[in-house]
Amino acid sequence: MRSESGEILGAADKRALWHPFTQMRAWCAPEHAPLVLERGRGAVLWDTEGREYLDGNSSIWTNIHGHCHPHIVAAVRAQLETLDHVSFLGTSNIPAIRLAERLVALFPPGTLERVFYSDNGSTAVEVALKLALQYRQLTGSPRRGYAAFEMAYHGDTCGASSVGGVGTFHDRFANLQFDVLRLRDAEDLHRLDPSAAAELSAIVIEPLVQGAAGIRLWPTGMLRELRDWCDANDVLLIFDEVLTGFGRTGRMFACEHEGVLPDFLALAKGLTGGTLPLAATLTTERVFAAFLGEFEERKTFYYGHSYCGNPVACAAAIANLEIFENESVLASLPPKTRALSAALRSLETLPEVRSTRQIGLIAGIDLARADGSTPDWREQTGARVCAAAREHGLITRPILDTVVLMPPLCSTETQIATMGNALKAAIEGIRTATSRAPGSFPLRP
Repeated sequence: MRSESGEILGAADKRALWHPFTQMRAWCAPEHAPLVLERGRGAVLWDTEGREYLDGNSSIWTNIHGHCHPHIVAAVRAQLETLDHVSFLGTSNIPAIRLAERLVALFPPGTLERVFYSDNGSTAVEVALKLALQYRQLTGSPRRGYAAFEMAYHGDTCGASSVGGVGTFHDRFANLQFDVLRLRDAEDLHRLDPSAAAELSAIVIEPLVQGAAGIRLWPTGMLRELRDWCDANDVLLIFDEVLTGFGRTGRMFACEHEGVLPDFLALAKGLTGGTLPLAATLTTERVFAAFLGEFEERKTFYYGHSYCGNPVACAAAIANLEIFENESVLASLPPKTRALSAALRSLETLPEVRSTRQIGLIAGIDLARADGSTPDWREQTGARVCAAAREHGLITRPILDTVVLMPPLCSTETQIATMGNALKAAIEGIRTATSRAPGSFPLRP
């Protein structure tokens, strides 16, 4: 039995909260009714009024096996009854050790062998950037530059935002960030003057697909090209698999599609199946060895957070990996991927859909006006479509005028088809609408 209505809770939200990536003036406007979600099971969410929705963006791209998966719930409950939290500075704990072993075992021996824990995707990238710079210092190299790609998104901490390429998120803080060489594609590297290449410490990329760029796909072979160039020019390679990791692209990690491994791998979002905050940065024994020395040598990596290696989060992550094994998750994905492809083909018949893109269970739908022209970003076309989709039982997010559809891996083929039908109905429903969607929706997923 529900104790409070969505109206009461929404009013309390407006009085006390500040939401991320959200224009709060519009959010707090009297006509805007916040959607207050109360419970979830599998790919389905329910609000406080009992209305049912399909989770079409995997709860900001985190949820893997569905909400409240019993195996993860049991693992979290058992761990809470044993040990809730201890400092990772000076002590260790069993789940953190066992999870690190499992993560390392996902890669060939002698490759990514060390795990550094943090708590979100931004800090996972931040760790990689700082490790790369300190590694250069400890090995006597003057290299301190970074290269990243236009329209990249790697997080909002200062280092991670420095290598981001979406001005909406980062431009206001440019004076706090370090200089970064901006690349359009791999060809830009080949055009670099040798002296500029010699300044680079590391390159960071979202492998196969840029998420916040509007689900922008990289060309096949780009990761191999980057790896070869980095090896030839003594540049470290960082893969940000915060979005693409844990089955999203059809394989456990996006880099597996091209058989390429980086020097640093950033993981978060789906690491715990989307249940608890946890991130991991994996690196090589070669990098790790450079930090070894006597206390007086000051080689220590002085970085960390209060919740590094939290045992409850690590227990959830172990359970997440066990589900992949026990339920043959990766083997179940091809028909679901085909169902998403069919849904996209149906959407492409609409005049308001300019194009679609897909890899695995990640899809982007570019919107247009009914006459095929490009919408003005101030029209909030993507936000209006997503708001309308809620009326058809679908929750998802826009990136400007690109709608992202990213179902949890547990979604059935029928549920994926229903998501596509909901989007189609939403687009058709706003064709003649003149009112704007309530509220100003975030530009980030």
